[in-house]
Amino acid sequence: MQTANSTRVLTDADKSKYVELGYLSLDSFLSEEWLSLLQTTAQEFVELSRTVTGSGKLFDVEPNHTADEPRIRRLNSPVDNHAVFEEFALAGPAAQLAIELLGSPVRFHHSKLNFKWADGGEEVKWHQDIQFWPHTDFTPLTIGIYLDDVSQEMGPMGVLPGSHNGPLHDLYATDGSWAGALNDQVVETLDMDKIKWLQGPAGSATIHNCCLIHGSMPNTGDRTRPLLLQTYSAEGSYPISGIGANGVTGAKSGTIIGGSPRQTLEIGGRAMHGAPDWSRQGAPTIFGSQQKETK
Repeated sequence: MQTANSTRVLTDADKSKYVELGYLSLDSFLSEEWLSLLQTTAQEFVELSRTVTGSGKLFDVEPNHTADEPRIRRLNSPVDNHAVFEEFALAGPAAQLAIELLGSPVRFHHSKLNFKWADGGEEVKWHQDIQFWPHTDFTPLTIGIYLDDVSQEMGPMGVLPGSHNGPLHDLYATDGSWAGALNDQVVETLDMDKIKWLQGPAGSATIHNCCLIHGSMPNTGDRTRPLLLQTYSAEGSYPISGIGANGVTGAKSGTIIGGSPRQTLEIGGRAMHGAPDWSRQGAPTIFGSQQKETK
């Protein structure tokens, strides 16, 4: 599929708003062709989920999920599980949008397809993303695509504008266990009157910075709310291994889009040009590198 004309170009005002507020909401962002493809592909996985009885590597399902009434919470790493999702995230409109905001090239981190089912689909409590998968900077952003119309009763994503420039909050519970959400004392300090609920028609896109406080309410409507999410960072931003979800985000995590890896980064204010990525083919010895030996 040709993708170059599938998305609209962001204006300077859009880009300035993202920098200032930490999010964007783009109504009817996708072409009808892309929207139809994504909807059809998502439904294929809903049908596939009828064959499972509980959560596993591919699906996270609600406790009351059944073959007759499937209730998936998440399809894990859709980019690794279907060619349509792969093209969309690595070459299509989502990738192009990330490049517009972050510059070229960008580094793909992960994708997921979340479902908020009608009549009580679960809430997502207030949180920030970066604590789940820390990087060497704060450029990571997530692009969400509404695969159906999303009204207020369906539990749209809510964001606190400008909070990406504020504190990075502790997402542990008071007993020291990982909660993945701001504790109640912090939530009580938030100015909830400033929350923006990102409603929109099918094909709309949301973009939020990794430090932005966001969440969503349960779906009290009569339609399911599927939300396709993909996360990217600037090419010089690297996930930190050994902490959070880094390392378990899928086979295509780390894919460079829109150019070649430069292997440059800055740590503690000091820039450096690092060695090539040898994670897939094995690293040479220092002797072989210095003596220009070839295998």
